[in-house]
Amino acid sequence: MKVLLIETATRVCSVAMAIDGKVVAQRESSVPDAHSTQLPLFLKEITDSQRPDAVCVSAGPGSYTGLRIGVSSAKGLCYGYGIPLLSVPTLLSMAALYYAQHPEYNGLLCPMIDARRMECYTMMVDRGLNILRDTHADVVSEGFYDEWLGRAEVTFIGDGAAKTRPLLGSHPNARYDESFAVSAAGMATLAEQRIAEGRVEDVAYFEPFYLKDFVAKKSVVHGLR
Repeated sequence: MKVLLIETATRVCSVAMAIDGKVVAQRESSVPDAHSTQLPLFLKEITDSQRPDAVCVSAGPGSYTGLRIGVSSAKGLCYGYGIPLLSVPTLLSMAALYYAQHPEYNGLLCPMIDARRMECYTMMVDRGLNILRDTHADVVSEGFYDEWLGRAEVTFIGDGAAKTRPLLGSHPNARYDESFAVSAAGMATLAEQRIAEGRVEDVAYFEPFYLKDFVAKKSVVHGLR
């Protein structure tokens, strides 16, 4: 089955096509705030050559705007092609990609997405992609993950990990991989699993997982509220 994969929950805008769980085409960019301009181009480039049988979108948490763009695009494609919609938690997709890239690593994984200030969206996952700690918005402080670090080696990945490293990096079981990059490719095998299990989303009513309410900034333009 051909599955179109869309990742816009983070700073990376990434689109891939997977056939039976194997990525065969990919387009991505890390240009800041360019999801609305880059995503349509990437989608056209990939779908011009092959029609998808399903669309899988990164469901969050992450950027409110990025999630809205990705999910609305995924729904439009599903309506247009008459194909099913799938979704994968963004943090789980990150974990799946990291373990696929590092088959030798058997420790725990903590994918982290920057949620501003010292807050991060996090999850704790093991090698089998079993979720040991579900998605949380953590305000990270020194010693915050000591309970997990006392059990096993933990590798922290994502832009949230980079900013919290000064607080956690001194623990002997804490590892960081700053080379890791978010990609739609992380959803490939997870999407296949969802198809096999019949875990299809309702195209009309599906909403991304924001985790926190969106708070609009107060306008600084005179005369606007």
